[in-house]
Amino acid sequence: MERVDARGLSCPEPVILTRKALLGGAKEYEVLVDNVTSRENVTRFAEHAGYTVTVTEAGGEYTLSLKK
Repeated sequence: MERVDARGLSCPEPVILTRKALLGGAKEYEVLVDNVTSRENVTRFAEHAGYTVTVTEAGGEYTLSLKK
């Protein structure tokens, strides 16, 4: 599983980092973000790319698990 740490970044940077990672073609990714806008935008992008997204929240940070 590849991990993308986009904490501390504002959109569109988390989406760009996620897009670059998805080019690797792995079946599973974990994306870390720390704001609602990034969570929503990365989720929307990943679902559009064909991934199922599961979100967990802890202490104001979000972990997005992307699976194909």
